[in-house]
Amino acid sequence: MNRKNITLLIVLLVIIGAIWFLQSKKPMRDNVVGENISTTSTPTDSQTAARIASKVDKYPGAVEFQDIQGYINSKPFTLKSLIGKKVILLDFWTYSCINCIRTLPYLENWYAKYKDQGLEIVGVHTPEFDFEKNYDNVAAAVKKDGILYPVVLDSNYGTWNAYENSYWPREYLIDIDGFVVHDQIGEGNYDETEAAIQKALTQRAEVLGEKTQINTTISTPKNVITMDEDKVSSPETYFGLERNQYVSKYQKGVDGSYIANDTSPELNFPYLGGHWDLQNEYALSQGDGEIVYKYNAKNVYFVASSDTGVSVQIYLDGKLIDKNFAGDDVINGKVNIKENRLYSIVKGMDYGEHVLEIRTPAGLKAFTFTFG
Repeated sequence: MNRKNITLLIVLLVIIGAIWFLQSKKPMRDNVVGENISTTSTPTDSQTAARIASKVDKYPGAVEFQDIQGYINSKPFTLKSLIGKKVILLDFWTYSCINCIRTLPYLENWYAKYKDQGLEIVGVHTPEFDFEKNYDNVAAAVKKDGILYPVVLDSNYGTWNAYENSYWPREYLIDIDGFVVHDQIGEGNYDETEAAIQKALTQRAEVLGEKTQINTTISTPKNVITMDEDKVSSPETYFGLERNQYVSKYQKGVDGSYIANDTSPELNFPYLGGHWDLQNEYALSQGDGEIVYKYNAKNVYFVASSDTGVSVQIYLDGKLIDKNFAGDDVINGKVNIKENRLYSIVKGMDYGEHVLEIRTPAGLKAFTFTFG
């Protein structure tokens, strides 16, 4: 071995040793389950080793999928099988979440725009409600929303917990070397996320020796649902016992029925009228009943279902809702509810306070109100 080769070997060993040292000093994320699958353990040459060394103390490594319960738009696969080949955008979502739904036009646009340039998007579907664990329900939502990228069912929260996630939606961008180089919590910052995708794809092309010219324009997808978060002052409101903070304040009549205050309701308080069976996740109407809610927002969404199907009437400020305020699921002031999903019931023209009333027969399962 000549002197030049010996010097190169020594440099390579020093770099590898530095990587090992940095990794050994880097604190592990508490309670993370699963294998760290970045490529730090297998640098193949000095250039790769130097590139990885520049990231190892800056970015966390990706963690493998855990306890996946099903695959949509794909055969079973691992995250590790994509590392070194693709740039990966993990999107934690659940199909009845309006915040997730508002993000979908951007994800679908990015997938169409960059999938041939090395981007893979994976929807990690982690359910909020039990009905979102059902494969057929998720598959129907994926088809309805026009999602073409792979979706994995994280019904037991295995992958959610491995990434220590607490939000819907949340996007983790994983680069060619398996590092999480961008982390977006919640909606918004779409320009920033897309710029990070473009940067990661440019590096991927360089690493793989591809002459791909990455599209650097910023997307403006159609059918985007916009909202001004600063003008929405009504929170997500649950009807089930598990997360309903108002149960102890509900008024009951002598016959055990609930009394809905529809004359001067308190802001952001869910009043029930009639007989209701309160389960952990939802309130089930036992006969003719009503829900009254004074909110401050522009749009109102209702997560609901019915085993047999029910038709509910929507009133706004004391009048049957008209076409100027009717949500996408309202027809002539009524909403037919059966499938377990999110229903659009009010689509306002501006932000402000209104009193919403839903009149229902027996059989309605009311899960939550969300606003926009």
